[in-house]
Amino acid sequence: MTTIRLTAAQAMVRWLSVQMNEEGERFIEGCWAIFGHGNVAGLGEALHGIVDAFPTWRGQNEQTMAHAAIAYAKAKGRRRAQAVTSSIGPGATNMVTAAALAHVNRLPVLLIPGDVFASRRPDPVLQQIEDFDDGTVGANDCFRPVVRYFDRITRPEQLLSALPRALRVMTDPADCGPVCLAFCQDVQAEAYDWPEAFFAPRVWRIRRPEPDAVELAEVVQLIRGANKPVLICGGGVFYSGAERALAEFATRHNIPVVETQAGKSALPQSHPLNFGAAGVDGSAAANACVTGADLVIGIGTRFQDFTTGSRTLFAAEVPLVSVNVQSYDAAKHGAVALVSDARVALERLSTALGDHRLGTVDAKSRADWLATVDAHCAAPAIGNALPTDAQVIGAVQRASTPASIAMCAAGTMPGALKLLWQPAQGGYHMEYGYSCMGYEIAGAMGIKLARPEREVICFVGDGSYMMANSELATAVMRRVPFTVVLTDNRGFGCINRLQQGTGGEEFNNLYKDCNIERQPRIDYVAHAASMGAHAVKARDIPDLEAEIVAARSRDLPTVIVIETDPTHGPGEAGGGHWWDVAVPETGQSDKLRAAYADYIENARRQALVN
Repeated sequence: MTTIRLTAAQAMVRWLSVQMNEEGERFIEGCWAIFGHGNVAGLGEALHGIVDAFPTWRGQNEQTMAHAAIAYAKAKGRRRAQAVTSSIGPGATNMVTAAALAHVNRLPVLLIPGDVFASRRPDPVLQQIEDFDDGTVGANDCFRPVVRYFDRITRPEQLLSALPRALRVMTDPADCGPVCLAFCQDVQAEAYDWPEAFFAPRVWRIRRPEPDAVELAEVVQLIRGANKPVLICGGGVFYSGAERALAEFATRHNIPVVETQAGKSALPQSHPLNFGAAGVDGSAAANACVTGADLVIGIGTRFQDFTTGSRTLFAAEVPLVSVNVQSYDAAKHGAVALVSDARVALERLSTALGDHRLGTVDAKSRADWLATVDAHCAAPAIGNALPTDAQVIGAVQRASTPASIAMCAAGTMPGALKLLWQPAQGGYHMEYGYSCMGYEIAGAMGIKLARPEREVICFVGDGSYMMANSELATAVMRRVPFTVVLTDNRGFGCINRLQQGTGGEEFNNLYKDCNIERQPRIDYVAHAASMGAHAVKARDIPDLEAEIVAARSRDLPTVIVIETDPTHGPGEAGGGHWWDVAVPETGQSDKLRAAYADYIENARRQALVN
């Protein structure tokens, strides 16, 4: 057997550089890295030695580097991914939040945190977490509940099995998610005689599981027996590449489609059967479709509480079908499960249904809803009044093109965009599985790296911007152009409204209600400009529209700051649904007591079927 003598770190990156997808591209495109003790001498040296075949990029924060990698994988439909490496200790635990985000959203990312010495010679090494009762526990054990596969590399030869297991998870349609290979720092530098065959290029194919014949027949029978079915489009439609199959199925059988956050824009808003967002942040038209349905069919959705209206949107007596590649999701809420790849399932269902076609759909409710959206997003009269988030969205919508992708993650904008944004196909990217503040700037960069031909427009509130903005500097250095619309409502406006809506008083969310000595006057334009971005402040809605257009000519990020009114939410455009947010059972104010009474009334409607 021919062998090659390499360090464990050299072997890892060499192996990763020849793992291919079905399109002939590296599945792991490259590695984000912040070096420190724990990875600089081992992985750092190895990455330097292979930089032409496996690129390395430097970020500003371990969490946001991972956010960029996750957004890249999502924008690539899980067909490509990236790796992220950190030092031990705080560098590693900074990535735990990102790992949780990837886990919830079923997205592949390879996390390679440095770890303590396997030999234990220098114990306790700098930044080592010591468990007084267990010598095998370290900081990287924090990753265990938030990744799909965890391994600690304590011997070089363990990579012979650990690396294929990692790629198996990242390319599996059902088990897909983050992987953590905690890499002991002394082992990274240890040499081993590797079989040459280990480094032969390998193609990883993403399977398309066929539906079970019995399950398929049951779902076909349910559809044939329904008069008013509705399709709920989830993120699995994108990951399956089932956008065309969804459109053809809905059109052929005349079934209306409503959307989750992850599934929005799989069907363009212009399609006559797209009734828009469903659930807590749903349109009046979409929610009327669901509440009036006699069969609800989920395609690639995990039925999160925003989609189900905390289990009050779907009538308990109405059959629920869940088409999902993951049996865990397919069986939720007592659904009739059809475990299958989304595209394959839609094709098999359509073939079995033949020319079966439902009657007319309520086109008027769709038209009325779109007219309401247009009116709600219309430009306000120029004056002293601050624009609402809906008016900001309207301005960006009018300035956008079919190539535009709107993206966001947390605060007011996810619900507002889901309800109001009218995208072309693939024109929407929302991280709402974890709704992680701080994802936006890094995520926008990751999307643009994955889809350089598209215009990426990042909506971010001032609160989320303050949490994580440093990858703006990385985007400037790498000349990754995207547009940031920074809405400044001087605090956490979304949670301030939720606080009041659940019977509370305004407290600790907007700066004006915080325990501080002086109200802040943060110059976001100067801050973004200091990192090299082109930064401007929009005076009003027409100015915002003009700045969106102007940003397209630049080869670096543009940040457009606009002050907004924090008191208006997206629900004012109509639609919406109850969301289960626990209200205190006892309290002093009449407002709180009224909120609790309303809470109990809604909670009684929950269909608690597992």
